[in-house]
Amino acid sequence: MNNDFFEEARKKVNLYFATKNISKFGDYSMVIKTIVMLLIYLAPYILLLKVDISSLFVVFLLWFIMGFGMAGIGLSIMHDANHGSYSKYPIVNKMLGYFINLVGGSATNWKIQHNVLHHAYTNVDGHDEDIATVSILRLSPNQKRKSIHKYQYIYAWFLYSLMTIFWFTYKDIPQLIRYKKAGRLQSQKNKYGWLMFELIASKIIYVTYILVIPILVLDIPWWATVLAFLTMQTVCGLLLTTIFQLAHIMPTSDFPLPDQQGNLENNWAIHQLHTTANFSPRSRIFSWYIGGLNYQIEHHLFPNVCHIHYKNISKIVKSTAAEYGIPYHSQPNFVVAIINHIKMLRSLGRSPVYQN
Repeated sequence: MNNDFFEEARKKVNLYFATKNISKFGDYSMVIKTIVMLLIYLAPYILLLKVDISSLFVVFLLWFIMGFGMAGIGLSIMHDANHGSYSKYPIVNKMLGYFINLVGGSATNWKIQHNVLHHAYTNVDGHDEDIATVSILRLSPNQKRKSIHKYQYIYAWFLYSLMTIFWFTYKDIPQLIRYKKAGRLQSQKNKYGWLMFELIASKIIYVTYILVIPILVLDIPWWATVLAFLTMQTVCGLLLTTIFQLAHIMPTSDFPLPDQQGNLENNWAIHQLHTTANFSPRSRIFSWYIGGLNYQIEHHLFPNVCHIHYKNISKIVKSTAAEYGIPYHSQPNFVVAIINHIKMLRSLGRSPVYQN
C-alpha cells in the first residue's frame, strides 16, 4: 500500500547512514560553510566601517554582496539549526538557530511558521502561512481571485524582494502576538513576556549594528546608507523567497483541502510528495549555496537530516517513490523551474477558485 511508502523510505535511509557509518547531522563541511557564509556577510560590513570608501558604487557593491551572505546564513546555517539537524548537540542548534535574529528575524516565529505549520500542512490554505501572504498575491487556487492577480506573474518578483524587509519591520511582533492567542507558544520553553522582550531586543540590536552605526561612521550621505541597506534586503528577500516558491508553487503542485473532519486525502509523507518539487539536482555549487534546498522533497520527508546528505538520499527517496507509484517531481535546472513558476503564477492569476 502507498501508506507504507514512508516506512520503507525511512528504513532505507537509516540503512544508508548505518552502512556508511556516518551521522545524519552535519560534519566539518558544515563548519567550513558556516565560516564562509558569515564572511560573505560580515567581511563587507567590516570593510565599510574600517576602510575609508568614498565611492558610492563600491559601497553599494559591498552591501549587495552582504545580501548574498545574509541569504546564505538563512539557507545554509539557520535553516538546519532550527530544524535540529545541524549538530547532534541541541545547544549548538539553538545558538546557530538564533542567527536569524542577528539578521533581523525571529527564531521563535520561524520555527512555528516553518517547522510546525508549513511542514505539517504544506500548501493547505488556511494552515500553511507560507502561502498566506499579501492579498495582491494568489498562491493557491483555493484563495479568492482578484482582477489584479492576472498580472502577478510580473509584479510578484518585486514583492518577493520585500520579504525580509516585511519580516523585519512589520511581521514578527504581530505574528508572535497572534501565535500567543492561538496557543502556539506552549511548545516554547520560555514564556510569552520573555519571548517578546527577546524579539524586540534583537530588533534593536540589529538596527543598531546594521543601520545606525554605518550611518554614523560612513563618510557618505545617510540616505545612501539607507538605500544600500535596502539593496541588501532586496537581494536577500528575492533569493530566499524564490528558492522556497520554486519548491511548492509549481504546475506539478497540489493544493489539497481538508474534509469536514479536518483530514487530508493523503497521509503526511505522500502529501509532501504531491505538494513539493525539487529543482537543479545536478548543480553542485548552486546546491551548496542554497543549503541543499533544491532537494525540497528530501528536506520535507527528513527535516532532521542535515542538508549535506540530501543529494545521496534523494536517490533512495526517488526509487522508493517509483516503487510505490507516488509522484516525484523535479525540475531539471533553475531556469526551467523559474519559467514553470511564472506559468503557475499566471495560471493562478486567471483560474477560478477551486471547488473541492
